Amino acid sequence: MAESQVTLRTRKFIRNPLLGRKQMVVDVLHPNRPNVSKDELRDKLSELYKTNKDTVSVFGFRTQFGGGKSTGFALIYDSNEAMKKFEPRYRLIRVGMAQKIEKASRQQRKQRKNRSKEFRGTAKTKGGKAKKEK
Repeated sequence: MAESQVTLRTRKFIRNPLLGRKQMVVDVLHPNRPNVSKDELRDKLSELYKTNKDTVSVFGFRTQFGGGKSTGFALIYDSNEAMKKFEPRYRLIRVGMAQKIEKASRQQRKQRKNRSKEFRGTAKTKGGKAKKEK
């Protein structure tokens, strides 16, 4: 299935020297195929613009109703340093240029904070003691 023809068209091409990148809207024509992976799109764009695959970021793709055509955005950075400086962290994590920070869920963090408030100002003991009776 991957051997079927995929055509890329770029439009609204802008050179952004302040952020060290080229930015564009990408139209992907993919008949007889449900969709195209972002990794494959990064490969094709890097070939098209003669750059390294690591400096290409693609996101925001929506497939048109009926299939066969998708539209999204692409950013091609001048260097890896510019990409790490200006690209949002979550997109760097997607392409493998940054590590995700593992932390407890928001609800668990709030519960831990509220449990610690019960013991403020009291002697440190194990945290399972019942509240005093009136």
